[in-house]
Amino acid sequence: MAEAGTGFLEQLKSCIVWSWTYLWTLWFFIMLFLVYILRVPLKINDNLTTVSMFLNTLTPKFYVALTGTSSLISGLILIFEWWYFRKYGTSFIEQVSVSHLRPLLGGVDSSAPSAASAAGGDADSSRQSVSECKVWRNPLNLFRGAEYNRYTWVTGREPLTYYDMNLSAQDHQTFFTCDTDHLRPADAIMQKAWRERNPQARISAAHEALELNECATAYILLAEEEATTIVEAEKLFKQALKAGEGCYRRSQQLQHHGAQYEAQHRRDTNVLVYIKRRLAMCARKLGRTREAVKMMRDLMKEFPLLSMFNIHENLLEALLELQAYADVQAVLAKYDDISLPKSATICYTAALLKARAVSDKFSPEAASRRGLSTAEMNAVEAIHRAVEFNPHVPKYLLEMKSLILPPEHILKRGDSEAIAYAFFHLQHWKRVEGALNLLHCTWEGTFHEVSVYPKKELPFFILFTAGLCSFTAMLALLTHQFPELMGVFAKAFLSTLFAPLNFVMEKVESILPSSLWHQLTRI
Repeated sequence: MAEAGTGFLEQLKSCIVWSWTYLWTLWFFIMLFLVYILRVPLKINDNLTTVSMFLNTLTPKFYVALTGTSSLISGLILIFEWWYFRKYGTSFIEQVSVSHLRPLLGGVDSSAPSAASAAGGDADSSRQSVSECKVWRNPLNLFRGAEYNRYTWVTGREPLTYYDMNLSAQDHQTFFTCDTDHLRPADAIMQKAWRERNPQARISAAHEALELNECATAYILLAEEEATTIVEAEKLFKQALKAGEGCYRRSQQLQHHGAQYEAQHRRDTNVLVYIKRRLAMCARKLGRTREAVKMMRDLMKEFPLLSMFNIHENLLEALLELQAYADVQAVLAKYDDISLPKSATICYTAALLKARAVSDKFSPEAASRRGLSTAEMNAVEAIHRAVEFNPHVPKYLLEMKSLILPPEHILKRGDSEAIAYAFFHLQHWKRVEGALNLLHCTWEGTFHEVSVYPKKELPFFILFTAGLCSFTAMLALLTHQFPELMGVFAKAFLSTLFAPLNFVMEKVESILPSSLWHQLTRI
């Protein structure tokens, strides 16, 4: 709630500043127009008199032209804003306000974690930075080339949104690049490759980097996007592991020699962890589940501070496949926190284990007659807790809603997290006899609406510009239909607008000597 309030206040501040800037700019150009037309006389009183005469001589056609021009300009801004929002998922004016106006006002954008906190070091600061993210990387995200592209080949549709892929591009630039990449030609090419929007351009850049050197990140890109099967992806990741381990060992020896070496070591650490995690996922997808579990356990022991990768969620899914429920309970004991649930995977896996103890003999009729036993009460409470954390999951587990391919990023407690969880864990719930029945009997009592991802609301500035365009267009239409009445309203409005200026000018003329005022007006 605090994060949402802070974000709202920051957005409101940007909106107010931008609105005032817009109004004052419009006022400046109006005054400049009047000065140019009237050739401002020497005396202010004469100037105000001339302005009043000018306003009295304006015809309704002028007001029609003025409001029509304002509506046209607002409409053009609206069209550009809508096009930019459809293409990039954000408002252009809001982006400019956040980038240029917020620093002037002393605002700080804390929505994205720094590279230092993301790479390791202080675990508390890392968790604090990562917890402020609006979206999280899906720990079980699929391979683009070997899995997502298969959906495209069959249906002709894109399984990922542009917004989702743009977030992945930002992740790749954060974790796989550093400031010293320009010193190495292959890394410099890959730094540009991660920014490419065209998949073929990214793949071509990766091949170009491999022609210069054994580049681990180039192998990663090819394994993710060019490999058409998991077997091919695993081969490329093994080549990436060989190159990544060499870079990691070299940077580990130099990490204390300066800031740039520390940044390079963090990057090499991120690359190595990512490769090993994806190799473990390849083993899991190819049926070598025990091997995958061992690789995940070793990775968590070797890099215990890199909790933002959520490797334990991969481990939980693999252990459930092995039906190693005691090991699952041991992992939950380490990562589950009753006061602050971490994810749908944690909550619903805990509920599954509690339900497993009673679900095979559970009967709603019998429970209503004799009451719930202690074990049944614990299972119901665990399901309630899970549903309170993410109420979207039960509809997917109970197959009341159709599953789709999970996105690469998820919103905690949202619909996207429910899709990602159910896509991989539905089979584990079906394997436990009666678990889905117990879930169906208990989940509706705790259901409430939470956010849905990736639904995007229209930015404020699109609504503001649309309202401004509609208002000025309505004024132009009314002025054309009722010229005399709207002329009276316009003159009254302008007279009221100029009243404070007239009052100030009169006070200034009464205070300043006439000779000094005469010299100032001449200047």
